[in-house]
Amino acid sequence: MARTTPLNAAHRKLGGRMVDFAGWDMPVQYDGLIQEHERVRTGVGLFDVSHMGEIEFKGPGALEEANRLITNDLAKATDGQALYAGLLNEKGTFVDDVVAYRFSPEHIFICVNASNADKDFAWMASNAKKVKPVNRSNDFAQIAVQGPKAFGVVQRLCKKSLEGVGTYRFTTGEVAGVDCIISRTGYTGEDGFELYCPPDKAEGLWYAILEAGKPEGAAPCGLGARDSLRTEMKYALYGNDIDDQHTPLEAGLAWIVKLDKADFIGKPVLVAQKAAGIPRKLVGFEMVDAGIPRSHYGILSNGEKVGEVTSGTMGPSIKKAIGIGYVPTALSAEGSTFHVDIRGRGAAARVVKTPFYKKP
Repeated sequence: MARTTPLNAAHRKLGGRMVDFAGWDMPVQYDGLIQEHERVRTGVGLFDVSHMGEIEFKGPGALEEANRLITNDLAKATDGQALYAGLLNEKGTFVDDVVAYRFSPEHIFICVNASNADKDFAWMASNAKKVKPVNRSNDFAQIAVQGPKAFGVVQRLCKKSLEGVGTYRFTTGEVAGVDCIISRTGYTGEDGFELYCPPDKAEGLWYAILEAGKPEGAAPCGLGARDSLRTEMKYALYGNDIDDQHTPLEAGLAWIVKLDKADFIGKPVLVAQKAAGIPRKLVGFEMVDAGIPRSHYGILSNGEKVGEVTSGTMGPSIKKAIGIGYVPTALSAEGSTFHVDIRGRGAAARVVKTPFYKKP
C-alpha cells in the first residue's frame, strides 16, 4: 500500500494522475507534462514534495556532528543559509544528496530524498557520536512554488519582506497565516521557494497559494515536469545519476565537496581518487541522430559498451533529445562523440556544456 502525503485528496480533487513513486502515491501530471514544464519556466507551478524527509540535529555540538556527515562545510555557512551536500559512506559513494539548513550552530536541519529517508536516518544515527539526530519527517509537509513569478505570489501571502532571502537562504514566518520554513531553494532551475509547514495546514496553504497565484496562472504540477525541468538543468537524481556506486567527483559535484575542511565520512577515498585521477565522469549530451535516450541505455564507443545513460528526455524548453550518463574520462570533454544503444540501434550523441537550458 503506497503512502500518501497530506495533499493526496487535493491532487485527486484537482485531477492529478496518480502513480506509485518510491512507495508514495503521487501525481505524475495534471494537464500535461509539456504545459506544466512551460508553466514553471514562464510563470509559476506548485509541486507537492511532502514525501521528502527531514532530519534534525539540536543542541551543543549539532553543527560539528552534522558537518562530519556531509561533504559541504556548514562551519563556513552563516545562520539562515542552506547548503547542497553529499551524504557519503566510507567508500566515498553516495548514501544520498541532501540540503542542510543552518539555523544556528546548535540547530541543523537536513532535507533528504523520499526513498532514502529511513536509510539516511539510520546512517546518521549510527554514525553520530555526541548529538543524536531526530527523524522529523512526519512533522512536515512541503510545497515547492517554482517559476519566475513565484516570488511575487509567495510575497503577497507573507507579512514579512522576502527580499533579503537570497538563493539558498531561508527564513521562518507565516505564509497565508501558516507557520513555515520559507526556503529559497528548488529543483527546477527557476526562482522559487520550498515551504515546510505542519501537515494539517498543508491543504489550506496549497489552495491559498493557488488562489493568490491566479493572476500569474499558478497551477499544480506533477513529477513528470519536475523530472524534465531538473534534467534540463543536469540536476542529479538519486537512484539515477548518483548512487552508492559513484563518488561526487565522478558525478561532477566536486563543488559540494570541501576537502579542506575537517574530516568527514568518505573524505580519504575522495582525496585518493582526486590524486589518482577520476576514471569516469557524469556528462550531459544531446542526440545527433534521432531517438530519445532513456535510463540504463548503454553508451557505446567503437561498438563496445563503455558507460550507461542515467537520465534522458526530450527537453520541452530546448526542443532537443538530451541525456546524462557516465563515460570514461577520455570521452567526457565537450564535443566528444559516442553512440547510445537505443533498442539495438546505435544512435550518435555529442557531449555538450551543461546546464542544457539557459534562461533567455
